[in-house]
Amino acid sequence: MKSMRIKGGAPLRGAVRSQGAKNAALPMMAACLLLKGQRMTLDNVPKLQDVDTMVELLSSLGVSIKQDGSKTIFDVPKTVSHAADEASVRKMRASSLVLGPLLARCGSVVLPLPGGCSIGSRPIDLHLKGLTQMGASVEIKNGRVHASAQQLRGRRIYLDFPSVGATENLMMAAVLAKGETIIENTAREPEIENLAALLRSMGARIDTEGTGYIRVRGMEEVAPCAMRVIPDRIEVCTYILAGVITGGEVTVYDVTLDHIAALLAKLEEAGVSFSVDTNDAGENSVTVYAAKKLSPISIKTMPYPGFPTDMQPQMVATLTLSDGVSLVEESVFQARFLYAAELNRMGANIGIKGDTAVIQGVKSLSGASVQATDLRAGAALILAGLAASGETRVENLEHVMRGYENIDGKLRSLGAEISLEPEE
Repeated sequence: MKSMRIKGGAPLRGAVRSQGAKNAALPMMAACLLLKGQRMTLDNVPKLQDVDTMVELLSSLGVSIKQDGSKTIFDVPKTVSHAADEASVRKMRASSLVLGPLLARCGSVVLPLPGGCSIGSRPIDLHLKGLTQMGASVEIKNGRVHASAQQLRGRRIYLDFPSVGATENLMMAAVLAKGETIIENTAREPEIENLAALLRSMGARIDTEGTGYIRVRGMEEVAPCAMRVIPDRIEVCTYILAGVITGGEVTVYDVTLDHIAALLAKLEEAGVSFSVDTNDAGENSVTVYAAKKLSPISIKTMPYPGFPTDMQPQMVATLTLSDGVSLVEESVFQARFLYAAELNRMGANIGIKGDTAVIQGVKSLSGASVQATDLRAGAALILAGLAASGETRVENLEHVMRGYENIDGKLRSLGAEISLEPEE
């Protein structure tokens, strides 16, 4: 395990390029299991620990994977294992994404219950309920999901909550199901549409209307495919906020503007200036400028297109330096505010009342030794450390490495004074 030492207090200036979206790449990688004796090629897959974990898991099932420059190539044999490797699954909740395609492909699955960040209950009940409606027999024994179905059948499925993972699992399963599947109250995140585009490139017949409704007409087999992973909107927003919290000027390249509209709207409300540019190739970039005063705002996290829960900790860190009281309500994950006590160690004034953080802005933060409780909490603490006077040590950095490619290198390119060290 590593920690990050940060000597903060200096404005960040310069430009960085976005990585591929982790939350898009993982389900797209899992989708390769729908293939039989065929190849899938993904471009712009980020170099992350979670991606490595998915590679381990797919390899244990029999998939051959190799990287060729910016491309990752998946050669899927005609026969794959139906039993997922427990060591890989326990590292990451997104391992549950193999459930749908593996069941549709093999007719049976044994999947250990997955692990991951401790940010509250994230059960796979909705995944299992939907697969059961499609004709699967599901049982949980000794910490493992045992699911089987000779032939999944299309059904109308209503999700009790617009779960991203359940939407993705059911979409993939429906591709090889018999008949038509209609999924209602689905997640609407951009990563869902990226997966749908990949499945269409396999020949799947999928209609997504962007309104929480997905129609999939099942088919007997799919074709080889290729697709580019979209830019990571959470990483983009994190570097934008790094510019804001340090009072610097940061440009992020390769941005899909619609995907970060919620953040840009809130920054505008807080008095932050930014500009958008489009180059000759059609690539967008966003530049954020130092604000003389950061106005307090109110935020409620919501499923897309609302303000993303994965940006909530970074935004709270930024609002600790606002001029007044901000309110941030968390409506997605009940344990997302565990990091607030760590920010308070740095001089922040954050009170938690139920699902709401009350943030009284302070004039400055000071360096301290803090611990990342999860992936996005770690990013928030790094942002705070960049703005704080003195030295900050962020421990449990392995959480952050799960979601940010070369974060230390990118921050150094913006002028940050940081180093990675083994934890004592």
